[in-house]
Amino acid sequence: MTEHQIHINKIRREMQAAGADAFLITSNVNLFYTVGQVVMGYLYIPIEGVPMIFVRRPVGALHATSLHNVRKPEQMTEIMAEHGIPLPHRIMLEGDSLTHTEWLRYEAIFHPAKAINGTPAIQRARSIKTETELELIRRSGKLHAAVYAKIPELYCPGMTDLEISIEIEWEMRRAGNLGIFRVFGQNMEIFMGSVLAGDNACEVSPYDFALGGKGLHPSLPVGVNNSVLQRGTSLMVDMGGNFTGYMTDMTRTYSIGKLPEKAYRAHQTALEIQDEIVRMMRPGAVCEDLYNRSLEMAKHNGLDDCFMGSRQQARFVGHGIGVEVNEAPVLSARSRTELAAGMVLAVEPKFAIEGVGAVGIENTFAVTATGNEKITMLGEEIVDLER
Repeated sequence: MTEHQIHINKIRREMQAAGADAFLITSNVNLFYTVGQVVMGYLYIPIEGVPMIFVRRPVGALHATSLHNVRKPEQMTEIMAEHGIPLPHRIMLEGDSLTHTEWLRYEAIFHPAKAINGTPAIQRARSIKTETELELIRRSGKLHAAVYAKIPELYCPGMTDLEISIEIEWEMRRAGNLGIFRVFGQNMEIFMGSVLAGDNACEVSPYDFALGGKGLHPSLPVGVNNSVLQRGTSLMVDMGGNFTGYMTDMTRTYSIGKLPEKAYRAHQTALEIQDEIVRMMRPGAVCEDLYNRSLEMAKHNGLDDCFMGSRQQARFVGHGIGVEVNEAPVLSARSRTELAAGMVLAVEPKFAIEGVGAVGIENTFAVTATGNEKITMLGEEIVDLER
């Protein structure tokens, strides 16, 4: 059985649980997950039988048993009829990715008794990684850490956050980073990741990331804002590690000279929170419990006012990661999801301190049968770039 057949079988188990007899995959990320390549086209997964791939562009892109070139999606049911394949009674669609117009179009094409949102089902299927997927994530993690190890030598006094971000991005691309930073959600956009200098780390972005940044332009209000790196402030680097199609998430904190005592105390608290989450992170652990314990530790150290933001605080301390950077599950308030072996999570306790910037940590971990495995291996102390 191929890797992608394993993925499809995981989706089929979710289909069976929901009483669906077909799933239509149309989004780039889920086509990559199920077919192994992004095409302009559709994958029709019946509850039994051979999945059918319908490709609009490029013709000849794939070699599969049941592949058909089409000009428009309406041809799918025509081809199914030619092969004696009945229309589905209950079909799953990617409701969180499709526009309303697309949803109505697919309903009209397949005439199901019921179309249901399959996004949660495929997110659950994707949340448990296979050993092949874990190995791709490990490869991304090693390359990710190798680039971060070079950051101190990229710094020059008087730089702006944009200038050092460009240097890091250059090193990322040289190491094989694919450049794209896939994020779930139609209004979630970012370019390769986030570099936050000084008070820009306290700026609130409209996007649901742990920390925001003002950005360079109102059309992309997140990340660097062309601030000059000032002595006595921090630089937080949170760039996406997409080297294999499967991502790692990793944050490290740097300083421009010495920081105030509160910053070092907050960073130490972030490390202690990470250690506590690691201790708790095993199959059966409840996501909400990990978040609540993190918040409790921040409060105990008198830092809850700047935990996961200052002017507006994120209500999570970690998230799943894989072919997208924000997969299931989420270590958040009110999430009763239980961790399971094969899940991969980015754990990111961070603090945003007015007048200083952000401190904290982020690493990627895989949940194992007996605990967890750390994937992004690099020193976690605050590194003074002026030493």
